[in-house]
Amino acid sequence: MQIDVLKSKIHRITITEANLNYVGSITIDEDLMDAANLIENEKVQVVNINNGERLETYVIKGKRGSGTCCLNGPAARKAAVGDIVIIISYAHMEFEEAKQFKPRIIFPKEGNKM
Repeated sequence: MQIDVLKSKIHRITITEANLNYVGSITIDEDLMDAANLIENEKVQVVNINNGERLETYVIKGKRGSGTCCLNGPAARKAAVGDIVIIISYAHMEFEEAKQFKPRIIFPKEGNKM
């Protein structure tokens, strides 16, 4: 049996930009991506603490060390600059493997820094 389990989480990151005129996705500082074990084009769920919105999109690399967290395209309508969100990715794995798996969870500081 296979199940979906938490793989990565960026807990309480601040939205720095919302770019409606972009194809789509979420741009995340590459330092934060590395720390959270996320890769470019990975599917993520974004949960907005300020307004309760939830959406799925994919990750684009942002400039390393910039603190960038930008919702692009239609997703830009789901958050405002300054909103706090949680970014979550899941992995599909065998049940026994999932029992041993440890997700990578990070808690960015002010300015979306590690």
